Amino acid sequence: MQTGFETIGNAILTLYDNRRPILVTDPWFTPQAYFGSWGQSHEIPATQMQGILGAEYVWLSHGHPDHLNPESIPQLMGKKILLPDHVGKRIHDDLKGQGFDVHVMQDRRWYPLSEHIRVYCISDLNQDAVLLADINGRLVFNRTDASDHGWENHVRSIIKCYPVSFMMGLSSRYGDADMINFFHEDGSRIAPTEVTPAIGKRNANRTETVGAKYFIPFSSMHTYQREDSAWANIFHTSLDDYRNGFESDKCQMLPAYVRYNCMDDSWEEIRPRELPVTILPATDFGDDWNDKLDAEDRELASRYFKAISHLATHLDYINLRVGGQDHTIKISDRQYNRGVTFEAPRNSLMTAIRYEVFDDMLIANFMKTTLHGDWGASRLYPDFTPYVAKYADNGLVRSREELDAYFKAYRNRAVLDYLKWTFEKRAEGIYRKYISDESLLHKAAKGIYWHYKKKLR
Repeated sequence: MQTGFETIGNAILTLYDNRRPILVTDPWFTPQAYFGSWGQSHEIPATQMQGILGAEYVWLSHGHPDHLNPESIPQLMGKKILLPDHVGKRIHDDLKGQGFDVHVMQDRRWYPLSEHIRVYCISDLNQDAVLLADINGRLVFNRTDASDHGWENHVRSIIKCYPVSFMMGLSSRYGDADMINFFHEDGSRIAPTEVTPAIGKRNANRTETVGAKYFIPFSSMHTYQREDSAWANIFHTSLDDYRNGFESDKCQMLPAYVRYNCMDDSWEEIRPRELPVTILPATDFGDDWNDKLDAEDRELASRYFKAISHLATHLDYINLRVGGQDHTIKISDRQYNRGVTFEAPRNSLMTAIRYEVFDDMLIANFMKTTLHGDWGASRLYPDFTPYVAKYADNGLVRSREELDAYFKAYRNRAVLDYLKWTFEKRAEGIYRKYISDESLLHKAAKGIYWHYKKKLR
């Protein structure tokens, strides 16, 4: 590769200039993530591994282990680590303490990395981030796992300035890159529903909305390899699924694994070997479903959840079912008639609580989640997962006062964008309270929504 980029692995984007690897993003290249639940779907060929390990800079979007992988990152010691400007600075401080050369990128500022490459980062209150890379006058928009939290209009205005642009980011048919392991109170599984029957149509809409010329499937390439999460493999999005419904006269889709030359706009598909799925016992990763919590575990878990003040405004209790025994944590003195049971093996559960990475348990999809009472169609969103996994664990904020300061910090970075996004989210919340996703009205409204978004570009 002379000057351009390659995509490989789950969310690995490698930028090259004059045949030299300059920057690599979210380099997960070891066999597992999420307590062994996730495995790589495709091998990373030697040529691409050479570029990953040879890059001068490493950009890490957020703290999930398929992006910041605890087994992969030590092999990149000595590189310049570029981080989004996340409030709380947890990743910065953790990596700095381990001896990494860490640099925080201020929001909405171009950073030149080489003769033909400069990069631009925006962080958001969900502790996610997006990266824009100008490579010899072509723009790559790497949105990783981020959804719009007020930055999309700004990104759209930048993309308008580039005749050749690319958007890449997370998408899946059933949302399996998030928590889908829900159960009814009678113990039967709630089958995941398709986010959209034609994932290609949604991705074409998203690409047109930001005004990009190309879409590249990204940040969705994994399989489930633990015996207790292998059930989710039937809900995994294959590379073929991405083409289903992708029709547009304004943009086109490139292969998930591609090498693109930003000097002459030629490209070629990278065809890595698809890895066989080998199902492994939970004990290979330190988990025995028969292990029980001890008194110290119960005290630590209670302190962990009780410290997150927002939970007391929404639910009555959290029940941890471990080794067949229940530990119920009273959250609120008020009666919301709403609670949740998490059934999980002791080792991974307590590791997630001890190191404050509870999202890893949710996304691993071997922990069984049962909702009690009326949580609405969105289930753990927006009143559980963001407050536990995003704001508390990653943002290090738990009290009401800390939350107010946290939201204010992000608002002050781009006031108008933040206020517009806040208004839209509140309107969406009211809409979803009364309109079912299955209704004809919703389907009509969704078409109007995408038409409106595309008109903005």
